[in-house]
Amino acid sequence: MKKTNLSDYDPQAVPDGKEFKIGVIAAEWNPQVTDALMKGAVDTLLEHGVTEENLMVRRVPGTFELSSAADMMLHYNNLDAVICIGCVVQGETRHFEFICQAVSQGITNVAIKRERPVIFSVLTTNTMEQALDRAGGKHGNKGVEGAVTALKMVAYRKSLCV
Repeated sequence: MKKTNLSDYDPQAVPDGKEFKIGVIAAEWNPQVTDALMKGAVDTLLEHGVTEENLMVRRVPGTFELSSAADMMLHYNNLDAVICIGCVVQGETRHFEFICQAVSQGITNVAIKRERPVIFSVLTTNTMEQALDRAGGKHGNKGVEGAVTALKMVAYRKSLCV
């Protein structure tokens, strides 16, 4: 399977976000990764017209907390989408499996419940090197991909609500 740069995308295919209100939630755990992912997401949103006033950026202790934080963020704020950023690296125990399963299911449940895009920008890698490669390293930045996905999904949702 060919390895691709996650930051490669056609800027012309990304909707203008000037009217979009987007939240970004990043886990504090593995900050060398999540800080880079968050920066990639925020920079990309700003580049595509989302204003600082329409951008809500918050931190939570770990990746497990992303689902409940996204639900709270959407409940208490008039946001069009939320991007969830985290990093779980495989260890010697099954903890990795439980966290990854819970977070992916939780984020899906919040998106369905709130009828808003909730973007899964969570790295689930075997090694820290693989995570860093996807947080601004040789495979680009998955935070950028999450921001582009959020913009496209908000535009998609708005196209259905006319």
